[in-house]
Amino acid sequence: MSWNFFDGVEMLLDGLSLLGSNSDTPKRRHGHSPKKEQGKGKYTEKVSAVCIAAATVLFIIVFKDPLPPEHYIQTLMVASLIGTAISFVLFFVLYVLGHYYFKNFFKLLLFSSSVILFSVSAVLYIYFKTGLFI
Repeated sequence: MSWNFFDGVEMLLDGLSLLGSNSDTPKRRHGHSPKKEQGKGKYTEKVSAVCIAAATVLFIIVFKDPLPPEHYIQTLMVASLIGTAISFVLFFVLYVLGHYYFKNFFKLLLFSSSVILFSVSAVLYIYFKTGLFI
């Protein structure tokens, strides 16, 4: 039995269709109205704005004084990786709970980048200002 390239593509698309289902159909079956989802966009933008504002304040606090000259680039890289990993875990938890759904790519990008920025700034604040790891 020969294996065709298109059979593999078909299996891949079938698997992806099982993972990603249409999110409008179950909500309409349970009686949710489209008006309830209009407020979610504003909620996403508000959460993103709060994350960006908090990250700005934390970055100002961290970088107000000069960083220690010993391995500061390596420290910034590791803190950035830790903050990004924490935010990816948060994104996965939101996805599993069904709250990681966006109507357009811009809102997804805005929310994701603001949460990543906030988590990186929080890790840097914890590392430099609290002295927890020193």
